[in-house]
Amino acid sequence: MAMPASEIEALIKAALPDAEVVIEALVDDGDHYTARVTSAAFEGKTRVAQHKLVYAALGGRMGGELHALQLVTATPT
Repeated sequence: MAMPASEIEALIKAALPDAEVVIEALVDDGDHYTARVTSAAFEGKTRVAQHKLVYAALGGRMGGELHALQLVTATPT
């Protein structure tokens, strides 16, 4: 079952309300995306910790509804 980009964005923004989220399909199958997420919540956190915050926002959908998500995380500054 595919997951629309709009749902990924909504889940991330629900967990990280200040986030700027840009989602792009890597292929047109609804399973493979790249996401650029910018949030102040990432300040002072390692890249791994930043990615864990995003994966937590997806509520366990990785590996199921969402097969692949290439992440780029950043802080606003």
